[in-house]
Amino acid sequence: MSAYLEITLKIAEADRPNAAGVYTRYKQPFLDKIPGARSKELLIRSDDVQVLHGFDSVELAQAYLGSTLFTGDVVEALKPYLQATPDVRIYQAV
Repeated sequence: MSAYLEITLKIAEADRPNAAGVYTRYKQPFLDKIPGARSKELLIRSDDVQVLHGFDSVELAQAYLGSTLFTGDVVEALKPYLQATPDVRIYQAV
């Protein structure tokens, strides 16, 4: 089975290019270094921005949330652009 980690971010339209830069900067390290990482997509809506991560399992998606890449790099880089606490959800694909 596989899993998806969906993180919804409330980011002002003016800050979205900078936030997209964070996505671009960490996409390849995510794919190369995170166990079970399959994909990472940036989805933009008028109300918010979503980052959809694909994983081999729910457990590996949960482990990524505690990784140094996520907590130390991605979260810190996004902090100046966040207008609210991100909504984090993990889904199991069947």
